[in-house]
Amino acid sequence: MGSETPIHILLVSYPAQGHINPLLRLAKCLAAKGSSVIFITTEKAGKDMKAVNNITDKSATPIGEGSLTFEFFDDGLEDDDLIKIGFDGFSKQLELVGKQFLSQMIKNHVESNKPISCIINNPFFPWVCDVAYEHDIPSALLWIQSTAVFTAYYNYFHKLVRFPSDSEPYIDVQLINSSLVLKHNEIPDFLHPFSKYQFLGELILGQFKNLSKAFCVLVDSFEELEHDFIDYSSKNSILMRSIGPLFKNPIIESASNIRGDFVKSDDCNIIEWLNTKPKDSVVYISFGTLVYLPQEQVNEIAYGLLDSKVSFLWVIKPPPKEMGLKEHVLPNGFLEETNERGKVVKWSPQEEVLAHPSLACFITHCGWNSSMEALSLGVPMLTFPAWGDQVTNAKFLVDVFGVGIRLGYGLMENKLITRDEVKRCLLEATTGEKAEELKKNAGKWKKAAEDVVAVGGSSDRNLDEFIEDIKKCGIVNIHNI
Repeated sequence: MGSETPIHILLVSYPAQGHINPLLRLAKCLAAKGSSVIFITTEKAGKDMKAVNNITDKSATPIGEGSLTFEFFDDGLEDDDLIKIGFDGFSKQLELVGKQFLSQMIKNHVESNKPISCIINNPFFPWVCDVAYEHDIPSALLWIQSTAVFTAYYNYFHKLVRFPSDSEPYIDVQLINSSLVLKHNEIPDFLHPFSKYQFLGELILGQFKNLSKAFCVLVDSFEELEHDFIDYSSKNSILMRSIGPLFKNPIIESASNIRGDFVKSDDCNIIEWLNTKPKDSVVYISFGTLVYLPQEQVNEIAYGLLDSKVSFLWVIKPPPKEMGLKEHVLPNGFLEETNERGKVVKWSPQEEVLAHPSLACFITHCGWNSSMEALSLGVPMLTFPAWGDQVTNAKFLVDVFGVGIRLGYGLMENKLITRDEVKRCLLEATTGEKAEELKKNAGKWKKAAEDVVAVGGSSDRNLDEFIEDIKKCGIVNIHNI
């Protein structure tokens, strides 16, 4: 971009690791391409990030041709405030203080002759679009789930197809642009009347109410993976640009130490341990940052690992303090019996683990971040979703992308997966004809992911075009764009 004056972009993230990481990857990509980027989230999340990552606030860090600065706002609550447990109340508090902080920052930049050119938020913060609109600043959304899930929410919000309801809870759903049929337990289950988390669905739908205030939706996916859904959304809803897989973009390799993780490994020898294992031999097990399985299910997974005799790396994290749950306990003698072929940790560097040649497959909760990482690194999966978009992602990983075997079901199903089923799926995914098929399909997506983020690839072009969109918009009123 040479000596051009950099455009100033604000990115505002909900304070959860699964939201921060993809938006922070986008921040680094935009900075690497010459933008002056400011990343905003709460002070509590910032404190957690600074404790384990190479992050300082309020000072610009050079990345590529641009820079990245962190700013954190006070949520106005004590760390042990009970409102943080109630998601709805916490979200309203974040909106109240976040709007004030963001508005003041916009005014400060105008006064310093560095006006903001664009504001980008992720789901759960739909109010960011309102602030941008009030200040006549272009805004965009980074959708951190799949485009198929975006389409499901869009179809639901606009009542384009029938979804399960109190009177018809078990009907199938066929999205308007797809021949694929989703069973009642394969739709994003925040939309299902039986879900305990319908309030999260309402929060996400709030973003669709505000969608007309954004000029673009960026999605951490890629054309070759979800072309039909991306095309449908762009033609029928809002301009959608696929820019993923963000974590794999080579332009941010030099900033790999700037991360959004809240914890770091209790064991610094994970990669060294993997180095001792044969190629395609280790099963990696992790259920993300929020999913916490019942103790009985942990027992069955443990016995399935024992009976299958596979090598494994298992992430068993402690429960969040506010949940008031007991830490998981492994069966007596489990660690001793698996000492030579297994490793249990509280956290792992997941991208590095999934990229390791010793990996055979991944037992995953099917969050989109994890799904995209595994797809892009060519790792077959055993799907074990819990809630939300995870159950839909599992459907696509198994039946559309051809890289998975269904192991678990959503928590709404309340079904215990037995040790025999765990053993059967482990062996099917690691040995024999099915394992080879999964590996072949996964390798195809790995190659496609590498191509799209390379210079001139579809995601690289889309990111460049997005930056050009911002320059064309300037800081003029874009309400009619």
